[in-house]
Amino acid sequence: MNFEVDSHAHFMRQAIALAREAADCGEVPVGAVVVKDGGVIGRGRNSPLLSLDPTAHAEIQALREAAQALGNYRLEGCTLYVTLEPCTMCGGALLHARVDQVVYGAAEPKTGAAGSVLNVFGYPEINHQTQVIRGVLADECAALMAEFFQQRRKEKKAQEPHPLKDWALRNSNECFSNLPDWQWLPQWRSDLPALQGLRMAVVDEGAQNAPLTWLCVHGSPAWGYAFRQMLPQFLAAGHRVVVPDLPGFGRSDQPKKESRHSAQWHVQILRELVQALDLRNVVICAQADGGRLALAAAQADEARFLGSWLIDVWPLAEQPAVRRELFEQAARKPGWDVARAIQGQAASADEARAWNAPFAQSGHRAALKAWPRVQSELPDIPAQLLMRWAGAGKLCLQGPESCQAAWLRAVPQLSESVQIWRQTQHASLVPVTDRGGAAAAVEYFAP
Repeated sequence: MNFEVDSHAHFMRQAIALAREAADCGEVPVGAVVVKDGGVIGRGRNSPLLSLDPTAHAEIQALREAAQALGNYRLEGCTLYVTLEPCTMCGGALLHARVDQVVYGAAEPKTGAAGSVLNVFGYPEINHQTQVIRGVLADECAALMAEFFQQRRKEKKAQEPHPLKDWALRNSNECFSNLPDWQWLPQWRSDLPALQGLRMAVVDEGAQNAPLTWLCVHGSPAWGYAFRQMLPQFLAAGHRVVVPDLPGFGRSDQPKKESRHSAQWHVQILRELVQALDLRNVVICAQADGGRLALAAAQADEARFLGSWLIDVWPLAEQPAVRRELFEQAARKPGWDVARAIQGQAASADEARAWNAPFAQSGHRAALKAWPRVQSELPDIPAQLLMRWAGAGKLCLQGPESCQAAWLRAVPQLSESVQIWRQTQHASLVPVTDRGGAAAAVEYFAP
């Protein structure tokens, strides 16, 4: 049996007990005892928060009590046991008190002054030398610190209205500040069951009892910013506008794993959002694959929807070769430039920042990686619903000639509805949704 080792462990356990008391009071769990001639003459635990004293570290408290016990501020012949490597303040105090030994448990890699960051005890020029013994019950002391901070992080998350899930990432709000033509603040939703706690950004502007509600749904790799030119026109007409950023895009949380994404999941989120907001008299305004997702949501709850204005929505299962290649590049190239794909050279510096912001950081591209698979899962076009809307004058299909031809292959009966076509020329992955298009949409769907 090693008496010295057993003795160190014995007194360190007393320091650990004091550290637990500090933790129970909400303080960082550090405890210390001062020992002389085999007996404890000073005890201390971290208490700067409760005492409003930045010097109230466990070591200082123990030194003060020991000095009172001896009637002398010199603590020669004493050993201080502390659960965490002392900081520079405490190290200096120990040298001034002329403590013989310092025995500590866990190293402190950020502020430790007994060898981790610097070593205040390692200067032979100082007129007193204090011996340092490291690592006594180190694992137990380190575990106490880890448990404390883990619990504090949990409590902090619980206090947040939309805590970030462990399996998701979140961009900072600063990434989306001062974007051109985008002053719309989101309402954060994490209450939809399909979100499983993810935070989703939803712009919701206009009166709830407005005659029309525009549900604007983006496709990949866009986000709500794609509708920035249309929102003012819709609102000026007295309509309500709801613009969600689908999970993985824009300002919404982003699952880390691409397997989280599926067409069914995104459709379910849209369905739950429409129900949660109790949207009625809804007109879908959607671009690219967002149109397919929104149509599936409308088919499941037809009574809430009046029609749709679909912009460059491809209705067939097989994507055009050019689009397919772009999405495959987005999936496999970590440095794929989203802004260049969306607007090409026409994007200003601020617009490029807006398009790239959701995917700028490493690991934030799971949605892009998943999207070729999501496209293969997109629901079939609801032909009967579209024909009813077309017959009521509540369907508009906007896109290039190739898109119109695809629609006629998907729903041949649409050839009888000549008023539904609005032919445009798009040279980018995300079609331009401009003020002119918004004004035309408002006029088209006027009651």
